[in-house]
Order: sequence, then C-alpha cells, then structure tokens
Amino acid sequence: MGAFILARKNDIFTASQATQKTTSPVEGVMRQDPMKEFGWEVPYEIAPLPSRGLVYDKNSPLHNKESISIKAMTAKEEDILLSRAFSKAGTTVSELLRSCISEQGVDASHLLSGDRQSILVAIRITGYGSSYDAEVICPACVSRVKNQFDLSALTLHPLEIEPKMPGINEFEFVLPVTKKRVIFKFLTGRDEEELSVLTERRRKLLGDAAENPVTTKLSHQIISIEGITDKNKISTFVTNMPAADSRALRNYIEKNEPGIDMNVQMTCPSCSAESEVGLPIGPSFFWPKS
Repeated sequence: MGAFILARKNDIFTASQATQKTTSPVEGVMRQDPMKEFGWEVPYEIAPLPSRGLVYDKNSPLHNKESISIKAMTAKEEDILLSRAFSKAGTTVSELLRSCISEQGVDASHLLSGDRQSILVAIRITGYGSSYDAEVICPACVSRVKNQFDLSALTLHPLEIEPKMPGINEFEFVLPVTKKRVIFKFLTGRDEEELSVLTERRRKLLGDAAENPVTTKLSHQIISIEGITDKNKISTFVTNMPAADSRALRNYIEKNEPGIDMNVQMTCPSCSAESEVGLPIGPSFFWPKS
C-alpha cells in the first residue's frame, strides 16, 4: 500500500504556473497540441494503476504496467461531464476516461473498476488540484460537517494476489462450507455499467422486490463453479449458497480488489472527535465551488 502519487511530466500542473508560458520538453506535450500556437501546452501526468497491469493480456498496452499516461482535464472534459446523452446512457465516466487517457489502444470500459477510480482521482487533481471540500457525517456526534480533504493522501491498494494465468482477470477461491472451487473476476467498467442498467430495469419492473445487490453482483463476478460456466446455473447456486460461503467470498474479493481506499481520517469541528469517514464522491468532486 502507498499514497496516491502522480508522476509529473510537465511542471505547469502546479497552481503557480497554471496560467504561465511553459518551455517543457516535447515528451510532456500531447501530439498535435492545439494550444501550442497560443504559447501554452496541454500537459500530461502518469497515474498509478492499482492492478499493476497483471490482469490485462499481452496484447494490451497496459500489460504488466503499473501506470498510465493521462492528459490534463480541460473544458472539453467539462462538456463531457455535462452531457445529458452520456448521463442517460450511463457512460459519462467511460467517456471522460477515453478523453483523458493518452495511451493508444486502451479501452476505458475494459479497465478494472479500481484502475478507473485511480485514473478519475488523477484527472480531478489535474483539473482542480488535490484539495477537495466535502460534507460528511461525523460518526461520533452524527453532525453533518464540511471538511477539506487531500486527494493526494489517499491510499492505494495494489493487486497482491496472482491471477490463475498471467494477463487474465481470473482468480480462484475455495468456499469454506461447500468446498466448491470458484473462479471469479474483478469487475470492469463495462461490468459496472451493465450491472447498473440491469438493476434499473429490474427496479422499473419489480420495484423494491428487485433489491438483491449481493446475489446480482456475485453472479456477475463469478466465472465458474467447479468448472460450470452456465450463467443461469451460477445464478441459482449463488442464490442458494450458504451465507457463510457468500460472506467469505465477498470478503476475499473486497480485501484483494485493487483500487483506492476512500476512507480518510477526520477531526470533527463540532465535537473534536477523530474518526474514519468514507470520502463521498459528490457533484463537487468535479465541480468545486472555488
């Protein structure tokens, strides 16, 4: 584990230089930079990949890579965030990632959710800096308080378990009660989008009866059980598996999933208690007030 750190390739990311001319080397400039004739170059940075590239196949530009190149957030990305079409389709995040990732041949929807989260934090830092004002609830006094957080201080959780085979998003776990051998995957951006669409469809059809977050997510994460890959059979098993097996598998996945720890320490201004709170990703994440 380590702090979230961006590797700078162009010093104009610093606030004091954000509006100045730069004479940074060509390696820090996007190809065919449209801003060059205005005396300003669109910079880029290197964002960490918690997966360490271990789940991407050998034909992927991210195979065994621990970082990815991104360009700084510009007004173009603000247009993406405001797009009603992308919002309605549930693809805003993927479109934002596609716009900022400068590596050739990277499909943003195929990135692990944890890698996407890391890149999103990096994009936000390039656009507005690492300071993030958010409203949270103090666990001690239950007061709703505003606090300032440092996004660069978030902790990375790198992938530490080995996939079944190099370059494949498949991992093995033996259930403690039934002793069944399960092969699962960590969800990608496309998986998350499909889950969101499926959940919304079920909610429209069944209302509150559609609320089954545990079984729905596990059914998407499990690739096979004792070699059985039929999705209907997997869904049936997941629905009827012992609760202890379900909890053990979910805990194992959560413990080992690569990503960023969004829990941060806070001193409550109301009661002075020090607590750990979950950092909310609200509208102000990409639209700070100042």
